[in-house]
Amino acid sequence: MNIRGIRNEMQNGKSIFELPLRVTFYARVSTDKDEQLNSLENQVQYYTELIQSKPSWTYIPGYIDEGISGTSTKKRGSFLRMIEDAKAGCFDFIITKEISRFSRSTLDSIQYTQELLEHDVGVLFQNDNINTLDSDSEFRLVVMAGVAQDEVRKLSERLKFGFRQAIKNGHVLGNDKLWGYDKKDCVLTINEEEARAVRRIFDLYANQQMGIRRISKTLYDEGVTSRRGNAFNVLTIRHILENPKYKGWYCANKSQTVDYRSKRKIILEESEWVMYPDPSIPAIVSEELWDRANALYKRRSQQMRAHQSAAEFHNRYPYSGKLLCEKHGTSFHRQVLKSAKGTKEVWQCRVYRERGRTACSAPQLATRELDQVMARIFGQLVPNKRIIIDAVVKIIQSVPDEHNYTKDALRLEKDLSAIYAKKDRLLEMSMAEAITIEEFKRRNNGFNDHIKELEERLELLKAEEQKSKQSVEQLDRIKAALEQELSFENGINSELVTTILDHIVVKKDSTKEEVHLDIHLKFGGPCGVVFDRKNSSYRFNRF
Repeated sequence: MNIRGIRNEMQNGKSIFELPLRVTFYARVSTDKDEQLNSLENQVQYYTELIQSKPSWTYIPGYIDEGISGTSTKKRGSFLRMIEDAKAGCFDFIITKEISRFSRSTLDSIQYTQELLEHDVGVLFQNDNINTLDSDSEFRLVVMAGVAQDEVRKLSERLKFGFRQAIKNGHVLGNDKLWGYDKKDCVLTINEEEARAVRRIFDLYANQQMGIRRISKTLYDEGVTSRRGNAFNVLTIRHILENPKYKGWYCANKSQTVDYRSKRKIILEESEWVMYPDPSIPAIVSEELWDRANALYKRRSQQMRAHQSAAEFHNRYPYSGKLLCEKHGTSFHRQVLKSAKGTKEVWQCRVYRERGRTACSAPQLATRELDQVMARIFGQLVPNKRIIIDAVVKIIQSVPDEHNYTKDALRLEKDLSAIYAKKDRLLEMSMAEAITIEEFKRRNNGFNDHIKELEERLELLKAEEQKSKQSVEQLDRIKAALEQELSFENGINSELVTTILDHIVVKKDSTKEEVHLDIHLKFGGPCGVVFDRKNSSYRFNRF
Protein backbone atom coordinates (compact mmCIF):
# COMPACT_ATOMS: atom_id res chain seq x y z
CA MET A 1 0.00 0.00 0.00
CA ASN A 2 1.37 3.41 -0.94
CA ILE A 3 1.30 6.60 1.12
CA ARG A 4 -1.60 8.08 -0.87
CA GLY A 5 -3.71 4.97 -0.35
CA ILE A 6 -2.96 4.85 3.39
CA ARG A 7 -3.87 8.52 3.86
CA ASN A 8 -7.14 8.03 1.96
CA GLU A 9 -8.05 5.12 4.25
CA MET A 10 -7.20 7.17 7.35
CA GLN A 11 -9.30 10.12 6.10
CA ASN A 12 -12.20 7.72 5.69
CA GLY A 13 -12.02 6.96 9.42
CA LYS A 14 -9.75 3.92 9.60
CA SER A 15 -7.09 3.70 12.28
CA ILE A 16 -3.47 2.98 11.41
CA PHE A 17 -3.82 -0.19 13.52
CA GLU A 18 -6.55 -1.48 11.19
CA LEU A 19 -4.58 -1.20 7.95
CA PRO A 20 -2.80 -4.24 6.44
CA LEU A 21 0.81 -3.15 6.99
CA ARG A 22 4.16 -4.84 7.42
CA VAL A 23 5.40 -3.28 10.67
CA THR A 24 8.80 -3.22 12.40
CA PHE A 25 10.28 -1.20 15.27
CA TYR A 26 13.47 0.65 16.16
CA ALA A 27 14.89 0.63 19.72
CA ARG A 28 18.02 2.32 21.05
CA VAL A 29 19.71 3.21 24.34
CA SER A 30 22.52 5.74 24.61
CA THR A 31 24.71 3.84 27.09
CA ASP A 32 25.58 0.21 27.78
CA LYS A 33 24.81 0.38 31.51
CA ASP A 34 22.73 -2.43 33.01
CA GLU A 35 19.67 -0.30 33.73
CA GLN A 36 19.70 1.03 30.16
CA LEU A 37 20.02 -2.47 28.70
CA ASN A 38 17.05 -3.56 30.81
CA SER A 39 15.16 -0.64 29.33
CA LEU A 40 16.14 -1.86 25.88
CA GLU A 41 14.90 -5.38 26.63
CA ASN A 42 11.59 -3.92 27.78
CA GLN A 43 11.31 -1.86 24.57
CA VAL A 44 11.93 -4.92 22.41
CA GLN A 45 9.40 -7.03 24.30
CA TYR A 46 6.80 -4.25 24.27
CA TYR A 47 7.00 -3.52 20.54
CA THR A 48 7.13 -7.18 19.57
CA GLU A 49 3.96 -7.91 21.54
CA LEU A 50 2.26 -4.71 20.30
CA ILE A 51 2.84 -5.45 16.61
CA GLN A 52 1.91 -9.13 16.93
CA SER A 53 -1.30 -8.23 18.77
CA LYS A 54 -2.71 -6.35 15.75
CA PRO A 55 -4.50 -8.79 13.41
CA SER A 56 -4.04 -6.56 10.35
CA TRP A 57 -0.31 -6.13 10.88
CA THR A 58 2.51 -8.43 9.75
CA TYR A 59 5.42 -8.52 12.23
CA ILE A 60 8.88 -7.74 10.83
CA PRO A 61 11.81 -8.27 13.28
CA GLY A 62 12.98 -4.98 14.73
CA TYR A 63 16.26 -3.02 14.59
CA ILE A 64 18.29 -2.41 17.76
CA ASP A 65 21.31 -0.22 18.59
CA GLU A 66 22.99 -0.54 21.99
CA GLY A 67 25.14 2.07 23.76
CA ILE A 68 25.19 4.60 20.92
CA SER A 69 24.40 8.29 21.17
CA GLY A 70 21.43 9.72 19.30
CA THR A 71 23.25 12.94 18.42
CA SER A 72 24.30 11.59 15.05
CA THR A 73 23.18 8.65 12.92
CA LYS A 74 26.59 8.05 11.34
CA LYS A 75 27.70 5.25 13.70
CA ARG A 76 24.35 3.52 14.25
CA GLY A 77 24.64 0.34 12.21
CA SER A 78 21.15 -1.07 12.80
CA PHE A 79 19.51 2.29 12.15
CA LEU A 80 21.27 2.70 8.81
CA ARG A 81 20.48 -0.91 7.89
CA MET A 82 16.81 -0.20 8.68
CA ILE A 83 16.86 2.77 6.28
CA GLU A 84 18.34 0.61 3.53
CA ASP A 85 15.79 -2.15 4.13
CA ALA A 86 13.00 0.43 3.98
CA LYS A 87 14.24 1.57 0.58
CA ALA A 88 14.30 -2.05 -0.51
CA GLY A 89 10.58 -2.38 0.40
CA CYS A 90 10.99 -4.78 3.35
CA PHE A 91 8.27 -3.12 5.47
CA ASP A 92 5.68 -0.32 5.44
CA PHE A 93 5.71 1.14 8.94
CA ILE A 94 8.17 1.74 11.82
CA ILE A 95 7.28 2.21 15.48
CA THR A 96 9.76 3.86 17.83
CA LYS A 97 9.51 5.33 21.31
CA GLU A 98 10.19 9.01 20.60
CA ILE A 99 11.98 11.38 18.26
CA SER A 100 15.13 11.29 20.40
CA ARG A 101 15.37 7.52 19.72
CA PHE A 102 15.52 8.27 16.01
CA SER A 103 17.93 11.22 16.31
CA ARG A 104 18.36 14.28 18.50
CA SER A 105 19.37 16.27 15.42
CA THR A 106 16.44 18.14 13.88
CA LEU A 107 18.13 17.90 10.49
CA ASP A 108 18.60 14.11 10.75
CA SER A 109 15.06 13.47 12.03
CA ILE A 110 13.37 15.40 9.23
CA GLN A 111 15.75 14.15 6.56
CA TYR A 112 15.23 10.47 7.41
CA THR A 113 11.46 10.66 7.88
CA GLN A 114 11.12 12.43 4.52
CA GLU A 115 13.40 9.88 2.92
CA LEU A 116 11.29 7.06 4.34
CA LEU A 117 8.06 8.68 3.10
CA GLU A 118 9.54 8.89 -0.40
CA HIS A 119 9.77 5.07 -0.24
CA ASP A 120 6.20 4.68 1.14
CA VAL A 121 7.34 3.98 4.71
CA GLY A 122 5.82 5.80 7.68
CA VAL A 123 7.06 6.26 11.26
CA LEU A 124 5.09 6.38 14.51
CA PHE A 125 6.86 8.29 17.31
CA GLN A 126 4.70 6.82 20.05
CA ASN A 127 5.43 9.03 23.07
CA ASP A 128 5.33 12.18 20.93
CA ASN A 129 2.05 11.05 19.29
CA ILE A 130 3.39 11.82 15.80
CA ASN A 131 2.54 9.58 12.87
CA THR A 132 4.36 10.72 9.73
CA LEU A 133 1.53 9.28 7.64
CA ASP A 134 -0.69 12.09 8.96
CA SER A 135 -0.76 15.06 6.61
CA ASP A 136 0.10 17.55 9.40
CA SER A 137 2.88 15.43 10.90
CA GLU A 138 5.80 17.39 9.44
CA PHE A 139 4.98 20.59 11.34
CA ARG A 140 4.69 18.72 14.65
CA LEU A 141 7.84 16.77 13.86
CA VAL A 142 9.84 19.97 13.35
CA VAL A 143 8.67 21.31 16.72
CA MET A 144 9.34 18.08 18.65
CA ALA A 145 12.68 17.38 16.93
CA GLY A 146 13.75 20.92 17.78
CA VAL A 147 12.94 20.21 21.43
CA ALA A 148 14.98 17.00 21.31
CA GLN A 149 17.91 18.85 19.75
CA ASP A 150 17.75 21.51 22.44
CA GLU A 151 18.01 18.75 25.03
CA VAL A 152 21.39 17.80 23.57
CA ARG A 153 22.54 21.41 23.84
CA LYS A 154 21.38 21.58 27.46
CA LEU A 155 23.13 18.29 28.22
CA SER A 156 26.35 19.68 26.73
CA GLU A 157 26.03 22.77 28.92
CA ARG A 158 25.34 20.63 32.01
CA LEU A 159 28.46 18.57 31.34
CA LYS A 160 30.57 21.70 31.02
CA PHE A 161 29.12 23.01 34.28
CA GLY A 162 29.91 19.68 35.94
CA PHE A 163 33.50 19.85 34.74
CA ARG A 164 33.87 23.36 36.15
CA GLN A 165 32.44 22.31 39.49
CA ALA A 166 34.74 19.26 39.65
CA ILE A 167 37.75 21.49 39.00
CA LYS A 168 36.54 23.98 41.62
CA ASN A 169 36.32 21.14 44.16
CA GLY A 170 39.92 20.11 43.50
CA HIS A 171 39.19 17.11 41.28
CA VAL A 172 41.80 16.72 38.52
CA LEU A 173 40.26 15.75 35.17
CA GLY A 174 41.95 14.47 32.04
CA ASN A 175 44.50 11.72 31.38
CA ASP A 176 44.39 8.87 33.90
CA LYS A 177 47.85 7.60 32.84
CA LEU A 178 49.88 10.78 33.10
CA TRP A 179 53.58 9.92 33.32
CA GLY A 180 54.96 10.68 36.78
CA TYR A 181 51.61 10.56 38.55
CA ASP A 182 49.16 8.04 39.95
CA LYS A 183 45.52 9.05 39.72
CA LYS A 184 42.71 7.75 41.88
CA ASP A 185 39.27 9.27 42.41
CA CYS A 186 40.33 12.36 40.40
CA VAL A 187 43.26 13.00 42.77
CA LEU A 188 46.89 13.05 41.59
CA THR A 189 49.81 11.76 43.65
CA ILE A 190 53.43 11.64 42.55
CA ASN A 191 54.82 8.32 41.37
CA GLU A 192 58.38 8.88 42.51
CA GLU A 193 59.98 6.32 40.19
CA GLU A 194 58.39 7.85 37.10
CA ALA A 195 58.87 11.39 38.44
CA ARG A 196 62.65 10.89 38.39
CA ALA A 197 62.43 10.33 34.62
CA VAL A 198 60.35 13.51 34.23
CA ARG A 199 62.92 15.56 36.19
CA ARG A 200 65.71 14.02 34.11
CA ILE A 201 63.94 15.03 30.87
CA PHE A 202 63.60 18.66 32.01
CA ASP A 203 67.22 18.72 33.19
CA LEU A 204 68.61 17.32 29.92
CA TYR A 205 66.49 19.68 27.83
CA ALA A 206 66.69 22.97 29.75
CA ASN A 207 70.06 22.69 31.52
CA GLN A 208 72.09 20.55 29.15
CA GLN A 209 70.45 21.87 25.95
CA MET A 210 69.92 18.39 24.49
CA GLY A 211 67.57 17.76 21.59
CA ILE A 212 64.54 15.53 22.07
CA ARG A 213 65.88 12.59 20.05
CA ARG A 214 69.13 12.66 21.97
CA ILE A 215 67.20 12.74 25.25
CA SER A 216 65.33 9.59 24.19
CA LYS A 217 68.63 7.81 23.47
CA THR A 218 70.23 9.03 26.72
CA LEU A 219 67.31 7.80 28.80
CA TYR A 220 67.39 4.42 27.06
CA ASP A 221 71.14 4.10 27.69
CA GLU A 222 70.52 4.93 31.35
CA GLY A 223 67.91 2.17 31.56
CA VAL A 224 64.93 4.54 31.68
CA THR A 225 62.21 3.20 29.38
CA SER A 226 58.52 3.62 28.72
CA ARG A 227 55.95 1.51 30.56
CA ARG A 228 56.28 -1.07 27.78
CA GLY A 229 60.05 -1.22 28.08
CA ASN A 230 60.78 0.73 24.90
CA ALA A 231 62.73 3.93 24.38
CA PHE A 232 60.76 7.08 25.16
CA ASN A 233 58.75 8.18 22.14
CA VAL A 234 59.68 11.64 20.84
CA LEU A 235 56.04 12.76 21.08
CA THR A 236 55.86 11.57 24.70
CA ILE A 237 58.85 13.73 25.61
CA ARG A 238 57.32 16.72 23.86
CA HIS A 239 54.03 16.27 25.72
CA ILE A 240 55.88 16.03 29.03
CA LEU A 241 57.82 19.23 28.33
CA GLU A 242 54.66 21.14 27.37
CA ASN A 243 52.32 19.93 30.14
CA PRO A 244 51.90 22.61 32.88
CA LYS A 245 50.79 19.98 35.40
CA TYR A 246 54.45 19.13 35.97
CA LYS A 247 54.95 22.54 37.57
CA GLY A 248 51.72 22.23 39.56
CA TRP A 249 49.48 24.26 37.27
CA TYR A 250 46.00 23.54 36.00
CA CYS A 251 45.52 23.96 32.24
CA ALA A 252 42.24 23.85 30.34
CA ASN A 253 40.43 25.36 27.36
CA LYS A 254 43.09 24.12 24.93
CA SER A 255 40.31 23.17 22.54
CA GLN A 256 36.69 24.09 22.06
CA THR A 257 33.72 22.19 20.68
CA VAL A 258 32.26 24.41 17.98
CA ASP A 259 29.30 22.15 17.18
CA TYR A 260 27.68 20.08 19.92
CA ARG A 261 26.02 17.90 17.29
CA SER A 262 29.08 16.85 15.27
CA LYS A 263 31.41 17.34 18.30
CA ARG A 264 33.88 19.09 15.97
CA LYS A 265 36.69 20.71 17.94
CA ILE A 266 39.22 23.42 17.17
CA ILE A 267 42.59 23.95 18.86
CA LEU A 268 42.74 27.36 20.53
CA GLU A 269 45.67 29.75 20.67
CA GLU A 270 47.76 29.55 23.83
CA SER A 271 46.59 33.05 24.78
CA GLU A 272 43.06 31.61 25.23
CA TRP A 273 44.11 28.73 27.51
CA VAL A 274 43.01 28.81 31.15
CA MET A 275 46.12 28.28 33.32
CA TYR A 276 46.75 28.88 37.00
CA PRO A 277 48.62 27.33 39.97
CA ASP A 278 46.52 24.51 41.43
CA PRO A 279 47.20 23.25 44.98
CA SER A 280 45.56 19.91 44.12
CA ILE A 281 48.29 19.16 41.53
CA PRO A 282 51.65 18.29 43.16
CA ALA A 283 54.57 19.77 41.19
CA ILE A 284 57.34 17.48 39.93
CA VAL A 285 59.64 20.27 38.66
CA SER A 286 59.97 23.90 39.68
CA GLU A 287 58.12 26.63 37.85
CA GLU A 288 61.45 28.24 36.93
CA LEU A 289 62.75 25.04 35.28
CA TRP A 290 59.45 24.39 33.47
CA ASP A 291 59.27 27.97 32.17
CA ARG A 292 62.88 27.85 31.00
CA ALA A 293 62.36 24.54 29.19
CA ASN A 294 59.23 25.81 27.44
CA ALA A 295 60.84 29.10 26.43
CA LEU A 296 63.61 27.05 24.80
CA TYR A 297 61.08 24.70 23.19
CA LYS A 298 59.13 27.60 21.67
CA ARG A 299 62.29 29.27 20.45
CA ARG A 300 63.48 26.09 18.76
CA SER A 301 60.06 25.48 17.23
CA GLN A 302 59.94 29.00 15.78
CA GLN A 303 63.44 28.61 14.37
CA MET A 304 62.46 25.32 12.77
CA ARG A 305 59.33 26.81 11.18
CA ALA A 306 61.25 29.81 9.92
CA HIS A 307 64.01 27.62 8.58
CA GLN A 308 61.94 25.40 6.36
CA SER A 309 58.50 24.61 5.11
CA ALA A 310 57.51 21.11 4.11
CA ALA A 311 58.20 21.77 0.43
CA GLU A 312 61.57 23.35 1.15
CA PHE A 313 62.45 20.35 3.30
CA HIS A 314 62.02 17.92 0.44
CA ASN A 315 63.89 20.16 -2.00
CA ARG A 316 66.79 20.74 0.36
CA TYR A 317 67.07 17.13 1.48
CA PRO A 318 66.36 14.94 -1.55
CA TYR A 319 67.46 11.77 0.26
CA SER A 320 64.91 12.12 3.07
CA GLY A 321 62.90 8.91 3.35
CA LYS A 322 64.82 7.36 0.44
CA LEU A 323 67.80 5.85 2.30
CA LEU A 324 66.96 2.49 3.88
CA CYS A 325 68.97 0.17 6.13
CA GLU A 326 68.74 -3.40 4.81
CA LYS A 327 69.51 -4.89 8.24
CA HIS A 328 66.74 -3.13 10.16
CA GLY A 329 64.38 -1.96 7.42
CA THR A 330 64.49 1.55 8.87
CA SER A 331 65.20 4.88 7.20
CA PHE A 332 68.33 7.00 7.53
CA HIS A 333 68.00 10.38 9.27
CA ARG A 334 69.86 13.55 8.38
CA GLN A 335 72.51 14.88 10.77
CA VAL A 336 74.79 17.93 10.49
CA LEU A 337 78.24 17.38 12.03
CA LYS A 338 80.29 20.39 13.06
CA SER A 339 84.08 20.48 13.28
CA ALA A 340 86.98 22.91 12.92
CA LYS A 341 86.82 22.33 9.15
CA GLY A 342 83.17 23.38 8.98
CA THR A 343 79.89 21.48 8.75
CA LYS A 344 79.19 18.17 7.07
CA GLU A 345 75.77 16.74 6.19
CA VAL A 346 75.54 12.99 6.80
CA TRP A 347 72.84 10.30 6.96
CA GLN A 348 72.62 7.71 9.76
CA CYS A 349 70.39 4.69 10.33
CA ARG A 350 67.58 5.50 12.76
CA VAL A 351 68.52 2.54 14.99
CA TYR A 352 72.08 3.87 15.17
CA ARG A 353 70.76 7.35 16.00
CA GLU A 354 68.63 5.98 18.83
CA ARG A 355 70.85 3.24 20.29
CA GLY A 356 74.40 3.75 19.04
CA ARG A 357 76.97 1.80 16.98
CA THR A 358 76.50 -1.44 18.91
CA ALA A 359 72.89 -1.62 17.68
CA CYS A 360 73.62 -0.94 13.97
CA SER A 361 76.86 -1.29 12.05
CA ALA A 362 75.64 0.46 8.88
CA PRO A 363 78.10 3.25 7.99
CA GLN A 364 76.99 6.86 7.91
CA LEU A 365 76.85 8.36 4.42
CA ALA A 366 77.79 11.89 3.48
CA THR A 367 75.46 13.77 1.15
CA ARG A 368 78.50 14.67 -0.95
CA GLU A 369 79.28 10.96 -1.48
CA LEU A 370 75.70 10.18 -2.47
CA ASP A 371 75.69 13.09 -4.93
CA GLN A 372 78.86 11.74 -6.56
CA VAL A 373 77.29 8.30 -6.97
CA MET A 374 74.11 9.77 -8.45
CA ALA A 375 76.13 11.96 -10.84
CA ARG A 376 77.89 8.87 -12.17
CA ILE A 377 74.56 7.10 -12.70
CA PHE A 378 72.90 10.09 -14.38
CA GLY A 379 75.95 10.53 -16.55
CA GLN A 380 75.32 7.07 -17.97
CA LEU A 381 71.64 7.82 -18.40
CA VAL A 382 72.28 10.91 -20.53
CA PRO A 383 75.17 10.08 -22.90
CA ASN A 384 73.88 12.47 -25.57
CA LYS A 385 73.01 15.72 -23.79
CA ARG A 386 72.33 17.65 -27.00
CA ILE A 387 69.46 15.35 -28.01
CA ILE A 388 67.83 15.78 -24.59
CA ILE A 389 68.25 19.56 -24.58
CA ASP A 390 66.79 19.92 -28.07
CA ALA A 391 63.86 17.64 -27.13
CA VAL A 392 63.05 19.69 -24.03
CA VAL A 393 63.14 22.99 -25.93
CA LYS A 394 60.95 21.54 -28.67
CA ILE A 395 58.38 20.45 -26.11
CA ILE A 396 58.35 23.92 -24.51
CA GLN A 397 57.81 25.55 -27.91
CA SER A 398 55.10 23.12 -29.01
CA VAL A 399 52.93 23.17 -25.90
CA PRO A 400 50.50 26.10 -26.03
CA ASP A 401 49.74 28.01 -22.89
CA GLU A 402 46.16 26.90 -22.30
CA HIS A 403 45.86 28.51 -18.91
CA ASN A 404 43.27 31.28 -18.96
CA TYR A 405 44.88 33.73 -16.54
CA THR A 406 42.31 36.44 -17.29
CA LYS A 407 39.42 34.17 -16.35
CA ASP A 408 41.11 33.11 -13.10
CA ALA A 409 41.89 36.72 -12.21
CA LEU A 410 38.26 37.75 -12.79
CA ARG A 411 37.08 34.89 -10.59
CA LEU A 412 39.40 35.95 -7.75
CA GLU A 413 38.30 39.58 -8.09
CA LYS A 414 34.66 38.44 -7.95
CA ASP A 415 35.41 36.48 -4.76
CA LEU A 416 37.06 39.58 -3.27
CA SER A 417 34.00 41.70 -4.06
CA ALA A 418 31.75 39.12 -2.40
CA ILE A 419 33.81 39.15 0.79
CA TYR A 420 33.83 42.96 0.93
CA ALA A 421 30.03 42.84 0.62
CA LYS A 422 29.90 40.38 3.52
CA LYS A 423 32.08 42.73 5.59
CA ASP A 424 29.60 45.54 4.92
CA ARG A 425 26.67 43.36 6.04
CA LEU A 426 28.60 42.30 9.12
CA LEU A 427 29.17 45.94 10.05
CA GLU A 428 25.46 46.65 9.63
CA MET A 429 24.63 43.72 11.94
CA SER A 430 27.06 45.05 14.53
CA MET A 431 25.61 48.56 14.37
CA ALA A 432 22.12 47.08 14.78
CA GLU A 433 23.44 45.14 17.82
CA ALA A 434 22.40 41.88 16.20
CA ILE A 435 25.79 40.41 17.13
CA THR A 436 28.28 41.10 19.91
CA ILE A 437 31.48 43.09 19.47
CA GLU A 438 33.51 39.93 20.08
CA GLU A 439 31.58 38.07 17.37
CA PHE A 440 32.04 41.01 14.99
CA LYS A 441 35.81 41.07 15.60
CA ARG A 442 36.16 37.31 15.16
CA ARG A 443 34.22 37.15 11.92
CA ASN A 444 35.73 40.36 10.56
CA ASN A 445 39.24 39.03 11.21
CA GLY A 446 38.30 35.88 9.32
CA PHE A 447 37.15 37.96 6.35
CA ASN A 448 40.39 39.97 6.46
CA ASP A 449 42.48 36.80 6.44
CA HIS A 450 40.51 35.50 3.45
CA ILE A 451 40.97 38.82 1.63
CA LYS A 452 44.70 38.71 2.25
CA GLU A 453 44.88 35.14 0.91
CA LEU A 454 42.93 36.03 -2.25
CA GLU A 455 45.07 39.13 -2.89
CA GLU A 456 48.23 37.03 -2.56
CA ARG A 457 46.82 34.48 -5.00
CA LEU A 458 45.95 37.28 -7.41
CA GLU A 459 49.49 38.64 -7.27
CA LEU A 460 50.88 35.15 -7.76
CA LEU A 461 48.58 34.62 -10.74
CA LYS A 462 49.83 37.81 -12.37
CA ALA A 463 53.42 36.73 -11.81
CA GLU A 464 52.69 33.31 -13.34
CA GLU A 465 51.10 34.98 -16.35
CA GLN A 466 54.24 37.03 -16.85
CA LYS A 467 56.43 33.93 -16.56
CA SER A 468 54.36 32.07 -19.14
CA LYS A 469 55.33 34.52 -21.88
CA GLN A 470 58.36 32.68 -23.17
CA SER A 471 60.75 34.57 -25.46
CA VAL A 472 63.72 33.53 -27.56
CA GLU A 473 66.02 34.96 -24.91
CA GLN A 474 64.35 32.83 -22.22
CA LEU A 475 64.73 29.68 -24.33
CA ASP A 476 68.43 30.40 -24.70
CA ARG A 477 68.72 30.64 -20.92
CA ILE A 478 66.84 27.33 -20.58
CA LYS A 479 69.27 25.67 -22.98
CA ALA A 480 72.24 27.00 -21.02
CA ALA A 481 70.73 25.86 -17.72
CA LEU A 482 70.05 22.36 -19.09
CA GLU A 483 73.59 22.17 -20.43
CA GLN A 484 75.00 22.99 -17.01
CA GLU A 485 72.67 20.67 -15.12
CA LEU A 486 73.43 17.69 -17.31
CA SER A 487 77.18 18.26 -17.03
CA PHE A 488 76.93 17.71 -13.22
CA GLU A 489 79.87 20.10 -12.74
CA ASN A 490 78.21 21.62 -9.66
CA GLY A 491 76.98 18.35 -8.21
CA ILE A 492 73.47 16.97 -8.44
CA ASN A 493 70.38 19.13 -8.49
CA SER A 494 68.15 18.05 -5.61
CA GLU A 495 64.99 18.26 -7.76
CA LEU A 496 66.60 15.93 -10.30
CA VAL A 497 67.30 13.40 -7.54
CA THR A 498 63.75 13.74 -6.18
CA THR A 499 62.29 13.23 -9.65
CA ILE A 500 64.30 10.19 -10.72
CA LEU A 501 65.41 8.41 -7.50
CA ASP A 502 62.97 5.99 -5.85
CA HIS A 503 65.14 4.72 -2.97
CA ILE A 504 68.61 3.49 -1.97
CA VAL A 505 69.22 0.37 0.13
CA VAL A 506 72.40 0.32 2.25
CA LYS A 507 73.42 -3.35 2.19
CA LYS A 508 74.18 -5.39 5.30
CA ASP A 509 77.73 -6.17 4.14
CA SER A 510 78.67 -2.47 4.01
CA THR A 511 81.66 -1.36 6.09
CA LYS A 512 83.16 1.98 6.96
CA GLU A 513 85.76 1.48 4.20
CA GLU A 514 83.54 -0.07 1.51
CA VAL A 515 79.88 0.86 1.07
CA HIS A 516 77.52 -1.39 -0.88
CA LEU A 517 74.39 0.25 -2.26
CA ASP A 518 71.38 -0.89 -4.29
CA ILE A 519 70.03 2.15 -6.09
CA HIS A 520 66.45 1.93 -7.36
CA LEU A 521 65.35 4.50 -9.92
CA LYS A 522 61.76 5.26 -10.86
CA PHE A 523 62.35 3.50 -14.15
CA GLY A 524 64.44 0.48 -15.12
CA GLY A 525 66.04 -2.08 -12.82
CA PRO A 526 68.19 -1.46 -9.72
CA CYS A 527 71.83 -0.51 -9.96
CA GLY A 528 74.37 -2.10 -7.61
CA VAL A 529 77.19 0.25 -6.58
CA VAL A 530 80.27 -0.40 -4.47
CA PHE A 531 81.93 2.76 -3.16
CA ASP A 532 85.56 2.29 -2.09
CA ARG A 533 86.26 5.18 0.26
CA LYS A 534 89.97 4.46 0.56
CA ASN A 535 90.58 4.88 -3.17
CA SER A 536 87.56 7.15 -3.80
CA SER A 537 86.45 4.79 -6.55
CA TYR A 538 83.09 3.45 -7.69
CA ARG A 539 82.22 0.07 -9.13
CA PHE A 540 78.89 -0.62 -10.79
CA ASN A 541 77.86 -4.26 -10.47
CA ARG A 542 74.87 -4.01 -12.78
CA PHE A 543 73.16 -1.25 -14.65
